[in-house]
Amino acid sequence: MIVLRHVIGDELRRRRQDQGRTLRDVSAAAAVSLGYLSEVERGQKEASSELLAAICGALDVPLSDVMHSVTNHLVEAEHPRVAVHAN
Repeated sequence: MIVLRHVIGDELRRRRQDQGRTLRDVSAAAAVSLGYLSEVERGQKEASSELLAAICGALDVPLSDVMHSVTNHLVEAEHPRVAVHAN
Protein backbone atom coordinates (compact mmCIF):
# COMPACT_ATOMS: atom_id res chain seq x y z
CA MET A 1 0.00 0.00 0.00
CA ILE A 2 1.26 3.46 -0.92
CA VAL A 3 1.32 5.96 1.94
CA LEU A 4 1.25 9.51 0.61
CA ARG A 5 3.18 10.99 3.55
CA HIS A 6 6.08 8.61 2.80
CA VAL A 7 6.21 9.65 -0.86
CA ILE A 8 6.10 13.35 0.05
CA GLY A 9 8.75 12.90 2.73
CA ASP A 10 11.04 11.03 0.34
CA GLU A 11 10.69 13.80 -2.26
CA LEU A 12 11.40 16.57 0.25
CA ARG A 13 14.46 14.71 1.57
CA ARG A 14 15.76 14.08 -1.95
CA ARG A 15 15.44 17.74 -2.85
CA ARG A 16 17.12 18.89 0.36
CA GLN A 17 19.99 16.45 -0.09
CA ASP A 18 20.37 17.39 -3.77
CA GLN A 19 20.98 20.94 -2.57
CA GLY A 20 23.54 19.73 -0.03
CA ARG A 21 21.55 21.25 2.82
CA THR A 22 21.09 20.00 6.34
CA LEU A 23 17.86 19.38 8.21
CA ARG A 24 18.91 22.14 10.61
CA ASP A 25 19.34 24.66 7.78
CA VAL A 26 16.00 23.90 6.14
CA SER A 27 14.11 23.69 9.43
CA ALA A 28 15.37 27.15 10.41
CA ALA A 29 14.51 28.62 7.00
CA ALA A 30 11.03 27.07 7.11
CA ALA A 31 10.45 28.03 10.77
CA VAL A 32 9.65 24.44 11.72
CA SER A 33 11.32 22.37 14.41
CA LEU A 34 14.18 20.15 13.37
CA GLY A 35 12.47 17.10 14.88
CA TYR A 36 9.21 17.76 13.08
CA LEU A 37 10.91 18.23 9.71
CA SER A 38 12.80 15.00 10.28
CA GLU A 39 9.52 13.19 11.01
CA VAL A 40 7.94 14.64 7.86
CA GLU A 41 10.88 13.47 5.75
CA ARG A 42 10.67 9.98 7.25
CA GLY A 43 6.91 9.83 6.60
CA GLN A 44 6.06 9.68 10.28
CA LYS A 45 4.12 12.95 10.28
CA GLU A 46 1.69 14.22 7.69
CA ALA A 47 2.52 17.82 6.84
CA SER A 48 -0.22 20.41 6.44
CA SER A 49 -0.42 22.38 3.22
CA GLU A 50 0.97 25.40 5.08
CA LEU A 51 3.95 23.41 6.32
CA LEU A 52 4.60 21.95 2.86
CA ALA A 53 4.55 25.47 1.42
CA ALA A 54 7.01 26.66 4.09
CA ILE A 55 9.39 23.76 3.44
CA CYS A 56 9.21 24.28 -0.32
CA GLY A 57 9.85 27.99 0.23
CA ALA A 58 12.89 27.16 2.35
CA LEU A 59 14.12 24.84 -0.41
CA ASP A 60 13.34 27.50 -3.04
CA VAL A 61 11.30 25.04 -5.10
CA PRO A 62 7.68 25.51 -6.16
CA LEU A 63 5.20 23.36 -4.25
CA SER A 64 3.70 22.44 -7.62
CA ASP A 65 7.04 20.92 -8.73
CA VAL A 66 7.22 18.79 -5.59
CA MET A 67 3.63 17.66 -5.97
CA HIS A 68 4.19 16.89 -9.67
CA SER A 69 7.10 14.61 -8.75
CA VAL A 70 5.01 12.98 -6.02
CA THR A 71 2.16 12.44 -8.48
CA ASN A 72 4.50 10.82 -11.01
CA HIS A 73 5.80 8.47 -8.34
CA LEU A 74 2.26 7.54 -7.32
CA VAL A 75 1.21 6.87 -10.92
CA GLU A 76 4.21 4.58 -11.44
CA ALA A 77 3.50 2.73 -8.18
CA GLU A 78 -0.19 2.29 -8.98
CA HIS A 79 0.32 1.29 -12.60
CA PRO A 80 3.56 -0.69 -12.89
CA ARG A 81 4.59 -1.51 -16.40
CA VAL A 82 3.88 -5.10 -17.27
CA ALA A 83 6.86 -6.87 -18.78
CA VAL A 84 6.08 -8.37 -22.17
CA HIS A 85 7.91 -11.58 -23.01
CA ALA A 86 8.51 -12.41 -26.67
CA ASN A 87 7.81 -16.01 -27.63
